Amino acid sequence: MTKTIKLALAASMVLGATSAFATNGSALIATGAKARGMGGTDIGVSHGAESALANPALITSVEGTEVQFGGTLFMPDVSYEMTSTGGNVPAGTSLGDGTSAADMSMIPEVSLASKINDSFSWGIGMWGTAGMGVDYRDEGGMEMVTNLQLMQFGVAFAYNVAGFSVGATPVLQYGALDINYNMSDMGGPANVGAGIAQDLALGVNLGAAYEIAGATIGLSYKSQIDMEYKGQLSSATQPFVDFGIFPQAMGDKLSTPAEIGLGASYNIAGNTIAFDYKKIKWSDAEGYKDFGWDDQDVIALGYEYAADLWALRAGYNHANNPISDAGAVTLAQGGATPGNYAGNALNMFNLMGFPATVEDHITLGGTYNFSKQTSVDLAYVYALESETTLASMPADTTGNGNWDTNTEMSVKHSQQSVSVQLNYAF
Repeated sequence: MTKTIKLALAASMVLGATSAFATNGSALIATGAKARGMGGTDIGVSHGAESALANPALITSVEGTEVQFGGTLFMPDVSYEMTSTGGNVPAGTSLGDGTSAADMSMIPEVSLASKINDSFSWGIGMWGTAGMGVDYRDEGGMEMVTNLQLMQFGVAFAYNVAGFSVGATPVLQYGALDINYNMSDMGGPANVGAGIAQDLALGVNLGAAYEIAGATIGLSYKSQIDMEYKGQLSSATQPFVDFGIFPQAMGDKLSTPAEIGLGASYNIAGNTIAFDYKKIKWSDAEGYKDFGWDDQDVIALGYEYAADLWALRAGYNHANNPISDAGAVTLAQGGATPGNYAGNALNMFNLMGFPATVEDHITLGGTYNFSKQTSVDLAYVYALESETTLASMPADTTGNGNWDTNTEMSVKHSQQSVSVQLNYAF
């Protein structure tokens, strides 16, 4: 039965097979087109059925039944350059660069919400929620290829009385992780990797909201979901144990972090202003804390103007870069003893394999109502280019088997995405 479920989930994610989406860390700023058009604000403003995942208490705004079906075409642009900082090669000399071929993926989203009576509502949905990865297989060097994909299936329940609502969405999360690279230039194996690993795990999203006189205040909580991808992180880090860089291989857990959030919105004469704040607890999540990720503070601002047949949206989303400097040791300080370079190795893994470094997003969106029953939503998100530079592993530039040159790695990362969502209400 478990194998059947995994195959069904994997089939539903085929369009995202070259996944490389990473925005707030590895998580999307939002899953639905309405929220994405408003800077990712979805905690204190209802977007109908798509609110089932972000704040399930808000699906009580749906009158009757609403179905939303859509997806996001995600187009990241990621590149790196390795540069000498001294040693056998003059500082500033380029030692290699590359552009990731994982530059396009499709992310699905389906939501349904229905009002049972004036007090009770329910919903169901399937959402691509997070992912990240690169593909440098044709760029030489380490030929790093990574791919993390997460999808959640959930059933939402909400209760409303006198403007106050609470909701819960138990979720089943499917995850797939693959890490491969070539370490022959450093005297290691030419093929490091264990193939794709998958896992299923349960979590829960909780929400509350209070609405009065056009103002809404919302609270949200997403539980940590513990995932384990057998043979992935342990295989990827074992060569660095063999070199004496890491004391032991990492475990294979890579948990989806817990989130807590607060949101508010105000609507007057068709104008809605929304604000969200949430904290993503990367530092407590297995795997991410081993890679030294910091917690993220996410701030989102959104605006919507709604007329009878159409609506326009705009927004801004900012999240601090969770990847911090793990520490660096240079050849001059530590000689060529491999055990000194654990921080350098972590920096390299983070920047080359999982460059979740973008911080600022500008968003636009809109809706056109074909009738009272049908409408279409569009959203465009642009993540401004960020550049992150950290000390990396030393290089063997003489080919004599000795590390003789200090290096640093710079990663540039920007993103564009277009979301389309069809809505039907009855």
